[in-house]
Amino acid sequence: MPILNRFNHFLLLNSCLCTFAIVLLFSCSTSKTVVGDLSNVEEWKQLYNGKNLYGWDIKFSGEILNANYKNTFIPMDSFIRVQYNEYTSFDNKFAHMYYFEPYSHYKLKFDYRFFGEQTPGGASWNVRNSGIMFHSQSASSNDFDQHFPVSIELQLLGGLSDGKERQTGNMCSPGTNIVINGKLDETHCIRSSSKTYDGDDWVSAELIVMGSDQVYHIIEGDTVLSYTDPQLDDHFVNQTKDDWSDFGVYTNKWKSQNGVLLESGYIALQAESHPIDFKGLRLLNLKGCMDKNAKNYKSYFIEEDNSTCIYK
Repeated sequence: MPILNRFNHFLLLNSCLCTFAIVLLFSCSTSKTVVGDLSNVEEWKQLYNGKNLYGWDIKFSGEILNANYKNTFIPMDSFIRVQYNEYTSFDNKFAHMYYFEPYSHYKLKFDYRFFGEQTPGGASWNVRNSGIMFHSQSASSNDFDQHFPVSIELQLLGGLSDGKERQTGNMCSPGTNIVINGKLDETHCIRSSSKTYDGDDWVSAELIVMGSDQVYHIIEGDTVLSYTDPQLDDHFVNQTKDDWSDFGVYTNKWKSQNGVLLESGYIALQAESHPIDFKGLRLLNLKGCMDKNAKNYKSYFIEEDNSTCIYK
């Protein structure tokens, strides 16, 4: 190669190398900026893997732990289905499917839809009625014949297409109470301010839980109910009599804990005689590392758990 051409080739090669170095330096700088911004990026956890019921425990009244009685809970491509195709009668087979990990401070988002007809033998109040339990006892701690876990319920109701109001996003309280508008309210179910949703369309819901401090129920983007101080009660449902055994609960430990605040617990999908689908189940944990020097610090955390901090 002639000397002049070699020199030009050398200049061109060095120019390319310099350009590459500048691009690499800019990329690294940009990458560091992006990493710094990750503290603001919300890390939502998908609770359903879209394939099977891995990570969930099932408990039916009158059945052993993780017996999926008559294939009631069915994994679908993008949602979980609660169905009663193999039933001839509901026979009080109340059931709940619990996510394996407890939480205290979080946002939970999902969509739901009712469909089909209620299973024969279900109570009239259970038509288009289901829910999601939270701050719940674990599946394994349920008594064998227990109908509902000791928990707070985000109750889901579908309209009956009869022209009457039927709110969804209500609160029900098996073995528990809440404080609303600054006063202890021992009413078992408290209505929200939501619209009525007739038909089989998907309805979006969100639950915001801040330990025992504050709870919000949100339907289609509207906050329809809020309350504080979820706590244990010495009655299961009815304040006028000792009714725990009426719902298959024979463990006396709950009565002695009257007034104890519920700081955390499990999340469970309910099955109580009407078919329903749940999709898009996702959770944003609001409790975690709040040390800004840690790699897993998140600016949106509201409750500290620095035992989870990662520094390397």
